[in-house]
Amino acid sequence: MQRALFAVSLFAVAAMPAVAEEIALKDGTKIVGHMSAISAEKIEVETSYGKMQLKRADVLTISFPENGAPSASATAPASTAAVKRDGPAIDDSLQGTQYVNRSGKFALTLPPDWRINPNLSKAPATIAALSSRDDMRYVLVSREEYNGSLESYKGLGEIMARKTLSNYEELSASPITIDGKQGLLVSYRGNLPKADNLPVQFLVAIIPAGNTYTRIAAWCVEPLFHETQPMFERIMGSYHSADSAARTAQLSKP
Repeated sequence: MQRALFAVSLFAVAAMPAVAEEIALKDGTKIVGHMSAISAEKIEVETSYGKMQLKRADVLTISFPENGAPSASATAPASTAAVKRDGPAIDDSLQGTQYVNRSGKFALTLPPDWRINPNLSKAPATIAALSSRDDMRYVLVSREEYNGSLESYKGLGEIMARKTLSNYEELSASPITIDGKQGLLVSYRGNLPKADNLPVQFLVAIIPAGNTYTRIAAWCVEPLFHETQPMFERIMGSYHSADSAARTAQLSKP
């Protein structure tokens, strides 16, 4: 069981799945392969003929014919989970329940038994990797620049979730206000094929600020999710940036 739970932690940096994607281009061409990287302008695809780089502007849809998943638009932002790699060094600290991230200039309030988890693999946009002491519950915070809409940012998150999870199912998507900003709270579930089809469920908060998107992703095995969801929501609701803290302090001055 411990080995399977560690595999859950690797979800955030999705390894190459067994299911191939079918990419339809605007000129009618169809390409079958695995997306290995996604940037703001290009998608890299591994095919049986080698690696190909496609302009995202040329991509019409990306679908998953082998598992019956519906098509998804490719006009979404670069994913923080596109390639498995270690991210940059993170300057952060945890004192009691107060987590401070100097790299990302934000803070969170965590439950008493949580910790900074150096064993969680990180994508380049990851700025925080946290977990419960028993390694049963996880939170990753990532941030990246993107000029598109909140809905399109959500779109690529769904594409990457479908790549990694079998039996993917979106459960809900609703508006949320975090740090004084209007965002989106998404819940979905599925099974991890590379962890003996372990059922997992996710809660993801997306917080836009101009052209910057902060993504707080929390997850655990599905049997624990119902009792853990309020905790995840409290962690997300505690998020505040250094700018918002400075504004609050200024307003509180006599």
